[in-house]
Amino acid sequence: MATSKETELTVEERLKTLYQLQKLLSEVDRIKTLRGELPLEVQDLEDEIEGLQTRLKNCDDQVAELQADIEQQHKTIDQAAAMIDKYTKDQDNVRNNREYDYLTKEIEYQQLNIELAEKKINEAGRQIDAIGLEANDSQAQLEDAEHVLGEKKSELEEIVSETKDQEEKLRVKAKKLEDKFDDDRLLQAFKRIRKNARNGLGVVYVQRNACGGCFNRIPAQRQMEIKMHKKIIVCEYCGRILIDPELAGVTDSEAQNKD
Repeated sequence: MATSKETELTVEERLKTLYQLQKLLSEVDRIKTLRGELPLEVQDLEDEIEGLQTRLKNCDDQVAELQADIEQQHKTIDQAAAMIDKYTKDQDNVRNNREYDYLTKEIEYQQLNIELAEKKINEAGRQIDAIGLEANDSQAQLEDAEHVLGEKKSELEEIVSETKDQEEKLRVKAKKLEDKFDDDRLLQAFKRIRKNARNGLGVVYVQRNACGGCFNRIPAQRQMEIKMHKKIIVCEYCGRILIDPELAGVTDSEAQNKD
């Protein structure tokens, strides 16, 4: 359904407008291509850095927990040693073998507590060493990623600064053409075709009697209809909107010789 405009465009004017719009949008696409994969690379590096920072924080948290456990085990050792000292002194004042055996078992029990605490301390120490190696590796990766990110951002900012004004002007011109267009359904169809087309071309002119997008041959009758500019013709193979080379500002000879 056509939108309400002050002046309704002819089919020829619509086709010309679409082709002009495509030229502007193709130039915007070229600028995006110039930036290449840099925006994605920057995003990937930022995600990687965030992941490494989280890993380093986890390493710090794990080390803090292990150090707290080591401290607790040292307290256990001190308490067990104090009990051993007390029980050893109590053995000098026992009244019978039964009391002596009881104290001996208590001393052995506290010695086992000390051995277990020392084992936990040694194990925690080994874990801290392993976490330290992991943290050092992560820190090195983080520094490398931050260095590369700085370079990529500088490169991207340089490209963006060089092309930002040009892209903005192109987008303003494209918006004006869209506002001028009086057939929203055709405009949306054009955008949909562009989105699905590998080269981003929604409107192509006839080249060597074939579609300028997929290069399939166009029947003579349909070529005649295209030259008349009386209705919208789409390629039956790729769905692109077809126009006469004349509307694209291309001579017949140029269209025939176009690679």
